[in-house]
Amino acid sequence: MSASSDLPPSSAPLNERQIVELLATARQRLFSEVGKVIVGQLHVIDEMLIALLCGGHCLITGAPGLAKTLLIKTVADVCHLSFQRIQFTPDLMPSDITGTEILEDSPEGRKLVFSRGPVFANMILADEINRTPPKTQASLLEAMQEHQVTVNGKTMPLPEPFFVLATQNPIEQEGTYPLPEAQLDRFMLNIVIDYLSEDDEVAVVTRTTSGKGEPVQRLFTGEQLLAFQQVVRKVPIAEDVARYAVRISAASRPGRDGVPDFVNQWISWGAGTRASQNLVLGAKTRCLLHNRTHVTADDIRAIALPVLRHRILVNYKAEAEGVTVEKVIQRLLEHVKS
Repeated sequence: MSASSDLPPSSAPLNERQIVELLATARQRLFSEVGKVIVGQLHVIDEMLIALLCGGHCLITGAPGLAKTLLIKTVADVCHLSFQRIQFTPDLMPSDITGTEILEDSPEGRKLVFSRGPVFANMILADEINRTPPKTQASLLEAMQEHQVTVNGKTMPLPEPFFVLATQNPIEQEGTYPLPEAQLDRFMLNIVIDYLSEDDEVAVVTRTTSGKGEPVQRLFTGEQLLAFQQVVRKVPIAEDVARYAVRISAASRPGRDGVPDFVNQWISWGAGTRASQNLVLGAKTRCLLHNRTHVTADDIRAIALPVLRHRILVNYKAEAEGVTVEKVIQRLLEHVKS
């Protein structure tokens, strides 16, 4: 039986009970389907699923050759979403992303017709986003935040659902344009892809040199993803758990009363309110994926690293002492009690 055979027809709306039941099994089913193409990287797939179910965007950081592009394309196939890849380069212009008006001949004569750019898709892979100048990077801001683009004074909605998954190469920094904090904050999660274990790498080498792989099956539709996002936001959360998320974000802001000494020593800029919102949204999604309907402090802690790692900026003193942002976040979680 195919993975999509137990889904209701895409024209039939799901009720909330059906959605909760689907989400309880969605995680393992996604692992199974994506695993036909991608070996390992389960935490990456897990975090990407959380972002999709929240309607958030992802920044994916990893060295070359770790199948970032293939992973994103496979997830788009499994979720039955239209997909476009944009290779960011120093000469890329905003109109190369959003589209532009061109002259076309018609029976009435020549007229300007808008030619849509690659941003008009459900899932956008912004490959090596830090290789293009800020003007072009900024062309994605309106799309990410408002799910629309404006060209020559005309505003056009983007297809729903809409996700941007941007990749960065952490080792080739020459000739790059680091993303400004305002744009980094638009990404819900910063997901890090690391090298595979020896066994997993052997499996990759064997699989990719022995023939065509098994095709993936569709698990969801875009309409169902939109319904999932609505249900996620309805998950109740106790005030003390929401307050715990806010306290974690607040504790990362240097110069405030009550923050621990290491924050003032190592952090130059802390997490804002959007971090607290994403901690709560990610925790709500995680509890549904683990077949629960109540959010716990463990859910907040589990999602803290990808939510905070691009929102906390460590200073030169931390770098000189070999303190990474991951170590700072771990100290924050140890300091702030639930």
